[in-house]
Amino acid sequence: MERWWHDAGIAAPRLIGCELVRTLRGRVRRGRIVETEAYLPDDPASHSFRGLTERNRAMFGPPATAYVYRIHQVLCFNVVTGPRGQGEAVLIRAVQPLEGEDLMARARAAATQGSRPPRGFGLTNGPGKLCQALSITPRHDGQALLDPDAAPGLRLEIRPAVAEIRTSPRIGISKGVELPLRFFEAGNPWVSPGRPSAP
Repeated sequence: MERWWHDAGIAAPRLIGCELVRTLRGRVRRGRIVETEAYLPDDPASHSFRGLTERNRAMFGPPATAYVYRIHQVLCFNVVTGPRGQGEAVLIRAVQPLEGEDLMARARAAATQGSRPPRGFGLTNGPGKLCQALSITPRHDGQALLDPDAAPGLRLEIRPAVAEIRTSPRIGISKGVELPLRFFEAGNPWVSPGRPSAP
């Protein structure tokens, strides 16, 4: 495994341009990662800051493990980084649909109980939106993402590094707001519209 996997602050920008592939009932949905946030072991905004719990157990697993949690009824999907037991991960904030966009729209409509989800950039430009669009569920928590036989229809495909990446403070947090640990592809319209947190 490449060395960048051992630090969320390095892995977060490196994961931009990589692809999440969801296969369900033989049909494929593919999204290119365009926005991430890093969460480190000594980071007061991180779920691992106060140590291992049953809820965050997957975050302390080996790198390239899925960590899925629910907050305010919204699911969020993370890719674990760092050595096993360290407790760090990269939140995937937005993806650009590459394949199966109609399937993503239908999945979002089903998840929102029939209301019409936004198409275009609003389809997957947020953590909860992409989980709905890719039908990521709590059962993916703790699954290996680089082994296509391990995860139930969800895998991560590594792609070449993206050159034009910008940074900012993270979005929607109240601690560690000064840390520039949000990364996004410059000029990509699928990046989330959220405003970075302010001190």
